[in-house]
Amino acid sequence: MYFAALLARTEDGWEASDTELDDVETLSDLTDLAREASDEDTVLVLIEQEDAWFGVVRVDGEEDPRIYVSDAAAAARSSYGEILLTDELLGREPGDDDADLDSLDLDGTEDGEPENSDDEEDESASGEAVSHSPVGDRDILADLGVSEKELLALDEGDALSTIADALGAAEVLETVR
Repeated sequence: MYFAALLARTEDGWEASDTELDDVETLSDLTDLAREASDEDTVLVLIEQEDAWFGVVRVDGEEDPRIYVSDAAAAARSSYGEILLTDELLGREPGDDDADLDSLDLDGTEDGEPENSDDEEDESASGEAVSHSPVGDRDILADLGVSEKELLALDEGDALSTIADALGAAEVLETVR
């Protein structure tokens, strides 16, 4: 189960709204959604898949969005996570995920390689292993009261509530949960 919300910082504190991500296909779409939701300077998009991973996208005015994802491999298996896991965030060159169609067998495996077992690490569309580690801007919330150390220590099960509590936005987030 997924949960997504927007938190916008205003002069009066934080305002929260739940958001549907059904029409969001790219990070650009998500950034536009955040900017449309509030004309304020800072908007946070909080996304979680219950007990698997969470992500924070921070949009400050017209600046490029800043992203943090708690578990890249878990997010890579999620359609919403794939939106956040850009090539830049994963340290890949853009376009590396294009498969060489001549090297593929009809069964979907590359020539000479065994099929993946369930024990192997998750792989992204490019075939590169995606680790179960956090990726992105670890200082994304530092100026708002959540340090890198605190962010890395968050448990996926209650991370968004903990973040909202640190921001002083726990009550407004709970109203849209």
